[in-house]
Amino acid sequence: MPTTANKRPKTQTTCVAIVMFLLWWKADAGVAQVLTVDKALPTYEPVSGVSGNLNSIGSDTLNNLMLLWGEAFREMYPNVNIQVQGAGSSTAPPALIDATAQIGPMSRPMTGSEIDRFEARHGYKPTEVRIGIDALAVFVHRDNPIQGLSLQQIDAIFSSTYRLGGRPIRTWGQLGLTGDWANRPISLYGRNAVSGTYGVFKNIALGGGDFDGNRYQEQPGSSTVVQSITADRFGIGYSGVGYATSGVRILEIGRSGGRDHFPPTPENALTGRYPLARFLLVYVNQSPREPLDRLTYEFLRFVTSRQGQEIVARDGFFPLPAQVAEQTMNSLRETP
Repeated sequence: MPTTANKRPKTQTTCVAIVMFLLWWKADAGVAQVLTVDKALPTYEPVSGVSGNLNSIGSDTLNNLMLLWGEAFREMYPNVNIQVQGAGSSTAPPALIDATAQIGPMSRPMTGSEIDRFEARHGYKPTEVRIGIDALAVFVHRDNPIQGLSLQQIDAIFSSTYRLGGRPIRTWGQLGLTGDWANRPISLYGRNAVSGTYGVFKNIALGGGDFDGNRYQEQPGSSTVVQSITADRFGIGYSGVGYATSGVRILEIGRSGGRDHFPPTPENALTGRYPLARFLLVYVNQSPREPLDRLTYEFLRFVTSRQGQEIVARDGFFPLPAQVAEQTMNSLRETP
């Protein structure tokens, strides 16, 4: 079960919605493509009186999704102007604190210090809204024959601290590859520290440890991680599963060694079998004494509707089960 906290909760009743997801597996890229969303999700119906400017500042991972949502929303509300900036999850909290954005997309939960700074300014905590499910994928070049890795092996490849108990892995031969692969050094690619993807991967796959700074090549965006691996036959890296292309392959991942490796499907993400799963989030500034403004509320109602979650699926992420979407909207209060 993906979580918005550093500690993973027990599996919740949302797992019953797994049956609502139908999949098609693309053998060339190893990408799970969601064909349908939960039929119990509500259909969005436009309302009157929605206009104004809506600013979104935050996650690069969610940048394209926010643009797609914005385009669809403006088709229903021509008097709405939506501006989207996606420089990284760490840019969302300051934007909400300073009121330069109404929406702060994040691919990780806010940290305690970020919440404290928001509360110090506004007198209450920010409101967290779940808007989709993502699985962080570990990518290799499409010619690489390796099939799966454990978290311990990933930590041994990427880190300098080895908190998951492994020993350093520096060549593909140490992972069992032979021939031309055996003595080749493993090239590392990933996101920079401002990215929520970086933080989630570090916490789960490295046990909160440190990347090997001498080998780790930071990339400014999710797509550039995949592009780098496509150009580097001996590379490995991580990014959102939706960024896969035909030039890379997605590895199956397990919590332990042996054959307990699982692909990043919605079912495996929801049950927790695939360990690199997370909820995608946006944060908003909702005072407990006042309802959310109409424009922001309607945008979020659209995002969590059937049409909004179909866009989530088309962009390569996993849509919310209807029960989670309902819980999300119940946490928001609409302007009368």
